[in-house]
Amino acid sequence: MEQKFALVLIAAAASLWGIIGLFVSGLYEMGFTATQVVAIRAISASCFLVIYALLKNRHSLKIKVVDSKYFIGTGIISIVLFNWCLFKAIEETSISVATILLYTAPVFVTLFSRILFKEALTPRKIGALAITLVGCSLVIGVLPGMNETISFYGLLLGLGAGLFYALYSIFGKYALQKYDSLTVTVFTFLFAAAAITPFSGIWQMTSLLQNPSVWLYAFGIGLFSTVLPFLFYTKGLEIIESSRASIIATIEPVVAVVVGIMIFSEHLNLWQYIGISFVIGAVLLVRETKKQSESVPTATLTKLN
Repeated sequence: MEQKFALVLIAAAASLWGIIGLFVSGLYEMGFTATQVVAIRAISASCFLVIYALLKNRHSLKIKVVDSKYFIGTGIISIVLFNWCLFKAIEETSISVATILLYTAPVFVTLFSRILFKEALTPRKIGALAITLVGCSLVIGVLPGMNETISFYGLLLGLGAGLFYALYSIFGKYALQKYDSLTVTVFTFLFAAAAITPFSGIWQMTSLLQNPSVWLYAFGIGLFSTVLPFLFYTKGLEIIESSRASIIATIEPVVAVVVGIMIFSEHLNLWQYIGISFVIGAVLLVRETKKQSESVPTATLTKLN
């Protein structure tokens, strides 16, 4: 029963991440820019996380100033740039395509881990890289005889989202050597909010901020698509191994595609559906074995998108 509950929690987390496009598109329709949406998410998530940390463990809100370098990496270089690229990709392409390109992150993690941590580049990982390349090519329509379905700029944004999201695992691996997962998550979003807000110009949107709908979207993106899935995913990882959790989490792009099609009337062709299947298949292929995954600190495998 406990195992089944954990599976439900992981699936719920992935589904909540998958509906983030609802809140992003809603804020776009209200008149906010991608930078402002990133700021709204970071501020909202920070507020919820600080409240949760105060209730659960006040000591998790303490870090050494010298360790700020870790959170500059996780919060600014990773989360701010990842969110900006993802939200711009949604604006430039679609929720479905942007989410699939985001799922190139495991490939980038594989490459970075090879360079920085000397992890073996196994045939399975090489195969996953090749399948991902083919899958993305099908999604964007650049193979011979196909018409391009998205712009080159949209492609760069989507791949940028995957790249900067992948960097979270790299920076997070160092941060977790000194702090627990809650501390890392809280300060990641605090640093992200502090970095992006001054450049967002969100204070100039006073008329929009008086609209109750804006606060509902901000509440939703901070709680439902950030904090709750983090808590659900982390709780699930306490019961089942991370390899199984990661596989279940691949329903996220499926949910995102369903949201795009059912709510925003996005249209995908047959080749794009095949490409999506390739990318998801590559993610499953590159997942670590149970023995490998258990040797990695839990929060490096915890998703924050």
